[in-house]
Amino acid sequence: MTRAVEHEYDVVVLGAGPVGENVVDRARAAGLSVAVVESELVGGECSYWACMPSKALLRPAIARSDARKVPGLRQLVRGPLDAAAVLAHRDYYVSHWKDDGAVTWLDSTGARLFRGHGRLAGARRVAVEAPEGERHLLAARHAVAVCTGSRAVLPELPGLTGARPWTSREATSAHRVPDRLVVVGGGVVAAEMATAWQALGSHVTVLIRGETLLGRMEPFVGEHVAEALTARGADVRTGVSVSAVVRDGSTGPVTVVLEGGDQVVGDEVLFATGRAPRTEDIGLETVGLEPGSWLSVDDSLRVTGHDWLYAVGDVNRRALMTHQGKYQARIAGAAIAARAAGDSLPEEDPWGAHAATADHAAVPQVVFTDPEAASVGLSLAEAQRAGHRVRAVDLDLSGVAGAGLYADGYRGHARMVVDLEREIVLGLTLVGPGIGELLHSATVAVAGEVPIARLWHAVPAYPTLSEAWLRLLEAYRDGAGTS
Repeated sequence: MTRAVEHEYDVVVLGAGPVGENVVDRARAAGLSVAVVESELVGGECSYWACMPSKALLRPAIARSDARKVPGLRQLVRGPLDAAAVLAHRDYYVSHWKDDGAVTWLDSTGARLFRGHGRLAGARRVAVEAPEGERHLLAARHAVAVCTGSRAVLPELPGLTGARPWTSREATSAHRVPDRLVVVGGGVVAAEMATAWQALGSHVTVLIRGETLLGRMEPFVGEHVAEALTARGADVRTGVSVSAVVRDGSTGPVTVVLEGGDQVVGDEVLFATGRAPRTEDIGLETVGLEPGSWLSVDDSLRVTGHDWLYAVGDVNRRALMTHQGKYQARIAGAAIAARAAGDSLPEEDPWGAHAATADHAAVPQVVFTDPEAASVGLSLAEAQRAGHRVRAVDLDLSGVAGAGLYADGYRGHARMVVDLEREIVLGLTLVGPGIGELLHSATVAVAGEVPIARLWHAVPAYPTLSEAWLRLLEAYRDGAGTS
């Protein structure tokens, strides 16, 4: 066996996706030496199989839908999307699944990239097996950061493996539009991919075990999105479970068998039924942790019981979104640098430079369906379960002047959740065309704990969709809402 070449760095990062890249950036900015280990493409899941390709597929669909609601324009966009052009646009945004640009950036930081599979080999040690057979042993003076992300989980169902189902990776990288697509799941991936492939020409059937689409958001969100999908020809079914999957031959249609005996036939089936941490083969057992487990961390992203080990991004299960993982990476990088310098971190500084407090209080999310959905902070149910005394204020967005100008027949809804004791906004949820760009103002209000009395002085421009803020504040002032 080839003897491992030994190297020493201040920090070793497992995973070169957006999260790992941000840990690298902060550690290098502090003058620390860094090694990065990546077994796939530098840039990670988000760049090649998630955020970027999915939004490249969705943007033409949403732009066409919006144009069809504008007088003088709708008659010019009656035809189908040019699927080949949309797929080519997607390919451009994922750099044709080549990571040259990402590697160039990583090299510019001064970090060293090790291609291959990295595994912990005891405290502060990472063993790397390179594809060409080389072996390296990396020693970390200060920290190892696990940034390996998550992967799609497939349920154990008869026939599923042989049916070659799509997961999120296949759904964002496919090069042919299936005539019929069956989507199993009711979360963000299911909703977005149903929207994208329906717009590209697939007849879509969505099978949801629960009672609503996007069930983790306020109930009205899933209702709006499901109604829109149905109006465009999708078959959205709730309260159904899959019992088996059968593929006819190697390339034939796939039959999804439901509990009770009903069957749904498609040319492809997408299972969007959950995620698992990519920690099953990274040597966790060598440091007393369970392989394949989510990693519990404190607010500086340090793994419980290990003063040198950090788990950043999806692997800690705090908020499985790229932007939140990058936020955690900035916090972790700052904490690693401070500890490396011998500084003690403040015990009570929840919104300080070394605490990922937003993971608990102000997580923003945009779902790029048609209509879009967005939320930050707590829903009404979450706030009530947490013991807050709250009032929810609801608004029909069609009454906002900017909404009528945005689209004929605009349909949308907003809910603001207010803490009645502190008079601050705990959460805001919106659904409607174009509302994704409204979310950051809500995120600032929630993260900044801006008093309602001060929000009155944040004047929205007229006539924009952001005037929804004024209408919500007026409704709150007038006593509207549910406590």
